[in-house]
Amino acid sequence: MDAVDALNEIAFWLERELAPSFKVQAFRKAAASMGKLAPEDVAARARDGRLKSMKGIGARTFEVIRQAIDGEVPEYLAKLRERSAAPLAEGGAELHRALRGDLHSHSNWSDGGSPIEEMVDAARWLGREYLALTDHSPNLKVANGLSAERLKQQLDVVAGINDDDGGSFRLLTGIEVDILESGELDQDPALLDRLDVVVSSVHSKLRADRATMTRRMLGGIRDPHTNVLGHCTGRLVKGSRGTRPQSEFDAERVFAACAEHDVAVEINSRPERQDPPDELIQLALEAGCLFSIDSDAHAPGQLDFLQYGAERAARNGVPPERIINTWPLPELLDWCAP
Repeated sequence: MDAVDALNEIAFWLERELAPSFKVQAFRKAAASMGKLAPEDVAARARDGRLKSMKGIGARTFEVIRQAIDGEVPEYLAKLRERSAAPLAEGGAELHRALRGDLHSHSNWSDGGSPIEEMVDAARWLGREYLALTDHSPNLKVANGLSAERLKQQLDVVAGINDDDGGSFRLLTGIEVDILESGELDQDPALLDRLDVVVSSVHSKLRADRATMTRRMLGGIRDPHTNVLGHCTGRLVKGSRGTRPQSEFDAERVFAACAEHDVAVEINSRPERQDPPDELIQLALEAGCLFSIDSDAHAPGQLDFLQYGAERAARNGVPPERIINTWPLPELLDWCAP
């Protein structure tokens, strides 16, 4: 098999199982180095030993490359495929199959770990019809949030990717925009007008009192640009960042506003978030809300986290027709338009 494909697939499966980033990056960097060489050059360097001295090539990645150019499925990849054969979640398989796309993902333009093109390749490989690129907004400096100028540049990159695709897949323009303390959205409204999808989220002062947080969230929901309310409680239930309790807010008022203003409540599929908790999914259902099951992926392999969100949505009885990323793309875009 192709050595670059083998390296990237190994990285994908490692990302999917939340392996340490240094391990993932060893394979991503090796793939990037190999991608600059013609296949016959890779083979020649592997056979005469020059490949071992190339920057970014270690013992494990060299072994993978050598086995791939010898016509084998590398042993390390075969073991990962076997380990990853089982689904990530026990339930929700039917709903997972109904999901056409993903409306929340990040690239290395903000705090994601991979280029946009690698995120697109993985989404295609997983059978998605569309993926929204939703890098962070400028207020979130710790995540390298996009200024208006950088977001404009990204729009040109997205347009180029879609022009080259041939129509089988669509990369949607988007943003995960901060809901500021004032309730305003952290980006130029004229620029938000140009985007396909706007996910609005709170990322700061998550321990504010109930009334303050409710006012802030209602401001973001009422902005006509908002399509999806992202990870509404901000909680963390496990993972390398530790745990964090959920924010306090008037959920009945917030979800009533989502239903009134046609804003979908995100079921965030990241295993460390599992946000919102089940009792709030039930409240949002009763309020008549729509939902979006999103991966919040920061790496290609994490795009498969949709399985976790589908399992939680199915367990809570969320009807597929109320999940906006089960909709065909034209219907979704019509609904998202300001």
